[in-house]
Amino acid sequence: MMKKYLFVLRKSSYSGLYVQETIDIILTTAAFEQDVTILLLDDAVFHLKNHQNAINSAYKNTATLFSILPTMDVDAIFVETQSLLERGLSADMLTLPVKEVSREDITPFMSQFDIVFAG
Repeated sequence: MMKKYLFVLRKSSYSGLYVQETIDIILTTAAFEQDVTILLLDDAVFHLKNHQNAINSAYKNTATLFSILPTMDVDAIFVETQSLLERGLSADMLTLPVKEVSREDITPFMSQFDIVFAG
């Protein structure tokens, strides 16, 4: 039976292994042919920012990690509009196509999923 999974990311791109581990969980969930959606809030909107430079970081470029997702049929990526605006970003500055959701619509948006992983 297919379940609808929502993965909510809030932390910045290079704040530890959190992002890499979450991507692993997302890919594993998708490999079992589950319906996977991602929601980026707060500093997590930087995960998809164009022209990241992870050279001086001990972590992988998160935009590169996210680029794997469409190959696993994970293409439902949402960003909170206010999080983008507060950080001086817009959807056209991101590496993957995203859908925007407003802050006041987050709760009803989340209620449509069977399982929500929040980090």
